[in-house]
Amino acid sequence: MTTPSNDDEQLMHPMLNIGIRAARAAGNVITRSMDRVDTLQIDQKGRNDFVSEVDKAAETEIINVLLKAYPAHSVLGEESGLVGAADAEYQWIVDPLDGTTNFLHGYPYFSVSIALLHKKRIDQAVVYNPVSQELFTASRGDGAWLNSKRLRVSKTNRLEKALLGTGFPYRTGQDLDFYQRTLRHYTEKSGGIRRAGSAALDLAAVAAGRLDGVWLVGLNAWDVAAGALIVREAGGLLNDFSGGDNWMDGGEVLAGTPKVHHEMLQVMKPLIASRNKLAAK
Repeated sequence: MTTPSNDDEQLMHPMLNIGIRAARAAGNVITRSMDRVDTLQIDQKGRNDFVSEVDKAAETEIINVLLKAYPAHSVLGEESGLVGAADAEYQWIVDPLDGTTNFLHGYPYFSVSIALLHKKRIDQAVVYNPVSQELFTASRGDGAWLNSKRLRVSKTNRLEKALLGTGFPYRTGQDLDFYQRTLRHYTEKSGGIRRAGSAALDLAAVAAGRLDGVWLVGLNAWDVAAGALIVREAGGLLNDFSGGDNWMDGGEVLAGTPKVHHEMLQVMKPLIASRNKLAAK
């Protein structure tokens, strides 16, 4: 794997380049549709969970680009499910439009999220905002980047000064009561809370130092796989709410600068213990 020679030069891994090509192709599909949102076919997968024809078209574009370059790879997409062999050595995890509700309302905070797993370990990551054309990337061991600028998490070292991001649980069956307890505690102990509507971009914002930490719930692997690598390669920490590594499948992610992450986990621990106690009754 290549290593950037300095903070002004990024040498791309070939597979990362293909991921970027796929993300930009999907971004073109999305931006071409922004002025005709009112004419799109929109299906409802569940309460407050929408999918448009743009999601599907963007994912098809991504899959075509990826498998044309690497036909032996598999792709796990939000809309298409698994394409290719489940035991493939390389698997791409794709969210073609993270923030569909924002897109449908013309709110310009949504992204294309693409991660590549090699033997079940995240190896490459792309998060692309097609409106701002900000391209967040990471290769395992080679750092995280925004366009051609190397990323580092902020130097914020106290939760009371931290700006945090979050995502509300909005689907049926998700534990809104537990989330409200976390929101109250972090509101009281942090410097501020923001909820923007794209988990992938929220994680990228931590890597870029725009947010000092995030806690996110109700997630799937395609929501967080790419953003997780970008955070870690920018010097941040990322775990599930218990401090473990079940964040990819467990649906709950907590990330931040090292010291903010630690304080956020300390706040979360008694809340998780209380939830576990209630669940055991």
